[in-house]
Amino acid sequence: MLSKKTKYAFHALTYLGKNKDQGAILIQEISEKHGISHKFLENILLELKKAGFLGSKKGKGGGYYLIKEPDQIPLSRIIRLLDGPIALLPCVSLNYYEPCEECESQEKCGLNKVMAEVRDETLKILEMKTLQDILSNE
Repeated sequence: MLSKKTKYAFHALTYLGKNKDQGAILIQEISEKHGISHKFLENILLELKKAGFLGSKKGKGGGYYLIKEPDQIPLSRIIRLLDGPIALLPCVSLNYYEPCEECESQEKCGLNKVMAEVRDETLKILEMKTLQDILSNE
């Protein structure tokens, strides 16, 4: 499941995408609109900024804004940034691989093979879907 942090990030990104013609948006506006703690949202937006999805402006007319077009923000990148691996098992993760402690042989593990297939199909979808897909469905 997506964490609250990631869900809130998608809410904030969607709000910024819908209002991108208005320029920078205050954290308080997004926080109030979606019922997200101001401090928690601030941390999320800082992570998104550090990752190159958002820009910010200080002072009057300040706030956050998208620096990439919504169709250039893959859902998979946001999920990995905030939640870590997309794979359901560490032994099938592409970016966060770890062997399972209880597994005698990864090569003979049926669960590994099934979960690798689930990962591959999930990634196909999440890498093709972007913030624009969320915006288009609202």
